[in-house]
Amino acid sequence: MGRQRARAVGTLLLGIPGVVLPLLGPVLLARAVNLVYDGVLGRQLPDGLNKPEAVALLRAQGRTALAHLVAGSGAVPGQGIDFDRVNAVLLAAAGLYALRTLVALGQNLFVAALVQHIVYDLRREAQDKLAKLPLSHYDSGNRGDVTSRLTNDMDNIATALTQSLGQLVSPALMAAGALALMLVISPPLTLLALVLMPVTVLVVATVGRRARTHIAAQWSCTGKLTEYVEDIYGGVDVIRLFGAAQSVEADFSARNEALRTAHDRAQFVSGLMRPAVSLLTNLAYVLLAVVGALLMTTGALTLGSVQAFIQYSRQFSLPLAQVAALDAQIQSASVSAERVLALLDAEEQQPEPEPIVRLGQVSGRLEFDNVSFGYQPDRPVVKDLSFVVQPGQTVAIVGPTGAGKSTLVNLLMRFYEVDSGRITLDGVDVTTLSRAELRSHIATVFQDPWLVHGTIADNIVYGVPGAGREEMVATATATHVDALVQGLPDGYDTLLDAGESRTLSAGERQLITVARALLVQPALLILDEATSAVDSRTELLLQHALNSLRAGSTRLLIAHRLSTVRKADLILVMDGGRIVEQGDHPALLRRNGRYAHLYRAQSGAAEP
Repeated sequence: MGRQRARAVGTLLLGIPGVVLPLLGPVLLARAVNLVYDGVLGRQLPDGLNKPEAVALLRAQGRTALAHLVAGSGAVPGQGIDFDRVNAVLLAAAGLYALRTLVALGQNLFVAALVQHIVYDLRREAQDKLAKLPLSHYDSGNRGDVTSRLTNDMDNIATALTQSLGQLVSPALMAAGALALMLVISPPLTLLALVLMPVTVLVVATVGRRARTHIAAQWSCTGKLTEYVEDIYGGVDVIRLFGAAQSVEADFSARNEALRTAHDRAQFVSGLMRPAVSLLTNLAYVLLAVVGALLMTTGALTLGSVQAFIQYSRQFSLPLAQVAALDAQIQSASVSAERVLALLDAEEQQPEPEPIVRLGQVSGRLEFDNVSFGYQPDRPVVKDLSFVVQPGQTVAIVGPTGAGKSTLVNLLMRFYEVDSGRITLDGVDVTTLSRAELRSHIATVFQDPWLVHGTIADNIVYGVPGAGREEMVATATATHVDALVQGLPDGYDTLLDAGESRTLSAGERQLITVARALLVQPALLILDEATSAVDSRTELLLQHALNSLRAGSTRLLIAHRLSTVRKADLILVMDGGRIVEQGDHPALLRRNGRYAHLYRAQSGAAEP
């Protein structure tokens, strides 16, 4: 923050000469013009006369117009152009504009550094925000749009700020100074310039408002296209397997065409502003020049004064001209800023409790007490659910798709909050624990193995960054990861891609996630369909790996394949968000109920 404040101060300090120097330029140029003009007039007048005498002579000769010009000038009869003075003034003007260029360069450097650090902090704030958003925000299917906001929108804001801060802030201050000098030179001309200004402002406001609507549609289409590309890239193998490439290409073309159309409309509307403003300002310059020339013929203004006034009128209208030139970027950045701010203002997950309860040694007793929950208020997924898992028990939760099994994991891990009832770990309500404290005692292996970009070793120690090499290798050996690592050229240093790795099979990736979970030595291990996508050999290896879990650890198995839960101490059968049966495998088969029906349907056996 201190460095940003220093950069902002530096930008403002450089902005002072950046405003003053351009205002001095027309004064020097007006002086040079007057020197030349006075010399031209003076050479046409008889030598030896003073100016009043020369004016009287011209009027006596009937040359009234020239008499007015001479009277309003600084001409000396008989004297021509003083080139020494003209050269001195022009040299001073050249030095002034050179200094202005250096100041502008320094200001641009400060602005670029300031903007990059502002966007850097904005990205960091957005990343912090993402960590605080509830899982429902990501489950809503807008991950591609979030990616677009963190990349495209941020870059768009940075580009617009870099170009607009230097080109709008200083000109705005310069316009105020130019207006004051215009009043000094000629109040009537200043009034005329102000009368013409509202028309230009109206054009800028009208076109800008319409352009903003189309630019918002453009960025919305960009987010949707980004999300679609991420989806099809993640499922490219499925797309090829089912020969859906043409369908995907058609869908992509439709989204791409929508983006192109939105972009063309936005650029067309915003592109109207610059020529419209240019036309109006040029018409104003012509009108001011004509009226100024008329005033000059009456002796009210000199040629240099008219020239200086027109220059100041350009500086006065410069902010509007800059807005017109940068309108597309400004409107686009404004929409991007709204999208980023909408992300920053999104509802966060329930705040951590105060004071936070700390757990000591956790035995792993888990209880769901009349828990109800629904992802949507009118559609409950879990209804008045109650069960107890004793320390060291292996409890399996089975049931058809949509029964609410995986929802239990989401509630236990506090990815979602229960609507009613409570969940306790060792008798402590999980809502009184911080999420970090709760999750430090639990490890979960999901159905889809997710690996981070890094080495195999990095992935194993992902949950325990401080784990030593020996501890990591011991866990890998216990989970049969060491055997597959030995066949890789780089061993544990083999680099894996984020999300998926073509180096390893699905089962091998799942073994790594199990090793990652077991290295934590959790009090409670959750296997959420962890073996549903692996072959029988890998499933057997996973079962052996789980035997290396610390003694007394509680295990919660969620499974579709009932063959994987036969040895569980307790099996809970869910259907419609409720527990409809519970018991061990033999007891449930003897009951000949829902579990027995599911088991026999899967195994094709009439008996256990």
